[in-house]
Amino acid sequence: MRPFRPALVAALAGAALMFAHGLAAAQALKPVTIARGLVNPWGLAFLPDGRMLVTERPGRMRVVAPDGRLGEPLQGLPAVEAGGQGGLLDVATDPKFSANGLVYWSFSEADPQGGRGNSTAVARGRLDSNRLADVRVIFRQAPKFASSAHFGSRLVFARDGRLFVTLGERFLRRDDAQSLANHHGKIVRIESDGRVPADNPFVGRAGALPEIWSYGHRNVQGAAIHPVTGELWADEHGPQGGDELNLVLPGRNYGWPVITYGAEYVTGAKIGEGSAKAGMEQPLTYWVPSIATSGLAFLTSDRYPGWKGSAFVGALKARLLVRLELDGRKVVREERLLQVLGERIRDVRQGPDGWLYVLTDSANGRILRLER
Repeated sequence: MRPFRPALVAALAGAALMFAHGLAAAQALKPVTIARGLVNPWGLAFLPDGRMLVTERPGRMRVVAPDGRLGEPLQGLPAVEAGGQGGLLDVATDPKFSANGLVYWSFSEADPQGGRGNSTAVARGRLDSNRLADVRVIFRQAPKFASSAHFGSRLVFARDGRLFVTLGERFLRRDDAQSLANHHGKIVRIESDGRVPADNPFVGRAGALPEIWSYGHRNVQGAAIHPVTGELWADEHGPQGGDELNLVLPGRNYGWPVITYGAEYVTGAKIGEGSAKAGMEQPLTYWVPSIATSGLAFLTSDRYPGWKGSAFVGALKARLLVRLELDGRKVVREERLLQVLGERIRDVRQGPDGWLYVLTDSANGRILRLER
């Protein structure tokens, strides 16, 4: 019998691992157009019967059939103040949708009191044929501020049924991101009816809004629940560089604008105090130059050999899809996909069939299914 050779076994195992990584990196994606003719689609959610809900930034929400047929815009939405980066934003279905039919969406809302300001709001309603019934606004970002930039906003249900809402700091109010007395540059956590959960980190703290989950954010446009840990992950835009992917923990300060890996637009001047400071969180990974991160999704299916467990991040400015290979909370490898497509990727979701779906952000936007 030949002697056992650990070194040889280790070498063979390493070669097999490298081969597997090579296969994973080499697999080609085939973008299949499911629907087209959408005007700047922003958010996508799947219904139990295989249909999809999609938002268009000018202020329309549609039901899209599995064969790609676009339904007429749903009736019943409250007024949307569309312009610049604002409009109808994300959409999510209630975890108990099959029983209650509830749909949630975020949008830029004018001041209902008639002032000049606007902000991100969240509404919910019951899907009833081609309309949304029993609609009411369950959250309003405060204060209202006259701006067409940095609204956020992704909606993510946690495993316990609480709703995370990601928010921007409205660009010109960036210092507000460090104050707990407003919603600018925050992620908030609410009950599905808008109430504040009793275990939120700042409940009972003087001068702090109790909805706040985390702060020190710039403009969070991607968020998802990790399928293993149940933790919230989110990506946000940096200024000129410094886009971030963060593990978002309760009560933590993510630094903006005190620390950042980005720089001022035009001048390239330094922002804040550097890229690290005690008491402020570091990103899991960051991008310099900026790729303009957007939707975020984790892959749990076996549709793509070697990719299960990866995170996928849409990119607007860079016009691609990023795959992040993970080892626990550590990003160990980045792969850039869909460059040939040349499209701004606004959202990415895993469908109930296990395929990845992306939204392309243009005046003739599409829903694409990424096949192999």
